Amino acid sequence: MSTETNVEVNVVKKEALFSKNRRKLLTDPLDSNNPITVQILGVCSALAVTVQLEPAIFMALGVTFVTAFSNLFISMMRNSIPSRIRIVVQLAVVSLFVIIVDQLLKAYAYDVSKKLSVFVGLIITNCIVMGRLEAYAMANKPWPSFLDGIGNGLGYGAILVVVAVFRELLGSGSLYGFKVFESMGISYTGNGVMMIPAGACIIVGLIIWAQRARNGYRETE
Repeated sequence: MSTETNVEVNVVKKEALFSKNRRKLLTDPLDSNNPITVQILGVCSALAVTVQLEPAIFMALGVTFVTAFSNLFISMMRNSIPSRIRIVVQLAVVSLFVIIVDQLLKAYAYDVSKKLSVFVGLIITNCIVMGRLEAYAMANKPWPSFLDGIGNGLGYGAILVVVAVFRELLGSGSLYGFKVFESMGISYTGNGVMMIPAGACIIVGLIIWAQRARNGYRETE
């Protein structure tokens, strides 16, 4: 037999940049694996920053930025991070990107920065950010980790925006500052319940119920 027939050639097929599996990293957190409604993470900020739509949008963008780039950098360093100090390294990386978000808000959206107050800094301890670093970035390559961070950030942000729309509309009769009911000639004094955390709890609970009913979710014993 010739040398060519005796040599095994292993061809490694590279996965496409946006293959089906990688697209799922972006789409699954929007519905079937949503950080808030399925993983039950980041609920506190969903209650705190959703009284108005504007701060909710900026918070969503900030968390997406932090989660995506923290995942990317931790994944790039994963093989050189000693296991015993991995949490410290993760917190240091997350803190860097939170500082960037905080400074950008203060420079270009100061009013929003004041509305978000301490909640921007608390992104550092957001369960979604730290959870994805531990569950995904520490075990996967940079590009999929980056996509996973974007997907979970967007999934988190989508719930924040939906909750904020209902709270601002029903609570004060406005949307992104625009008086919706007043513009239609309807006198609306607002619903006080929507202006407190209990209102957010009600809306988040209804979203969880609707999503799980649609997806046929069942508790496993």
